[in-house]
Amino acid sequence: MSSTAVPDLRGVLPVLATPFTQERTIDEGALRAEVDWVLDSGADGVVVAMVSEILRLATDEQEALGELVCSHVAGRGPVVLSVGAESTHVALRLARRAEADGASALMAIPPLTVACGAEEAGTYFRALADATSVPLIVQDASGYVGEPLSLDLQARLLREYGAERVRFKPEAIPIGPRLSMLRDATDGRARVFEGSGGAALVDSHARGVVGTMPGPDLVWAIRALWDALEAGDHARARAIDEALSPLMSLVTSLGSYVAFEKHFLVRQGVLPSSRVREPLGFTLDEETRRRLDELFDRLSGVVRA
Repeated sequence: MSSTAVPDLRGVLPVLATPFTQERTIDEGALRAEVDWVLDSGADGVVVAMVSEILRLATDEQEALGELVCSHVAGRGPVVLSVGAESTHVALRLARRAEADGASALMAIPPLTVACGAEEAGTYFRALADATSVPLIVQDASGYVGEPLSLDLQARLLREYGAERVRFKPEAIPIGPRLSMLRDATDGRARVFEGSGGAALVDSHARGVVGTMPGPDLVWAIRALWDALEAGDHARARAIDEALSPLMSLVTSLGSYVAFEKHFLVRQGVLPSSRVREPLGFTLDEETRRRLDELFDRLSGVVRA
């Protein structure tokens, strides 16, 4: 059932990794353990989105995943469920189900296989907003896939629905300038989340984001960085950012992001395996693994200090 009160959507909201069994079905027990771990590690809430490998899930699997996450979080923080799809019909099915299951907000990318102009994309996002009552986060995922969304369209959606109902996660390159352009086009009213995994968080925070949606594996580091930025502790923020940046610079694709985060989740005892659904677009080789572990150790030391 949809909640009547929307929890505050801000701060650190990690995008969960989807754990798989040996048969490549969703490992529900491991997913529950992951949810508990990220919340215990300082997350303000959780998100199910692209890094959750939802593009590799069947529609019923995506619905079951969202229901499981909502029921397990059980009021411990907001839950954002991604409902973007290749057709408005499927996106509306996912959106209505997500709201019924208790999602605090929805997030949607535009279709990836259709070259939507601003008018078509606007019709798609308006259909989602009109069919539901919880906030809709418009995600421009073009840093990984698809084409950049029109800034004018995003500004129009905000004017039409208001800052409570429509929010944004812009990931088009260059991230910083595009974020500022969206802010300025909406007279500073847009509530914006960043999704660089923390790589651009220092710059994005200075440009006015209200939250960040990193992977789950480094949530403790992003929590520390966010708190330092919010407190104006520039020295600590700089130290964490300088340790985090070389690690995140190794991310070159959505596939590498998923591989890295699952490696770190296994290393920290959160997930029992780093399985993903094939076909693989990226394979973690031994040399990269050693480099990741070195950088992880350095980051951990800086955050603990």
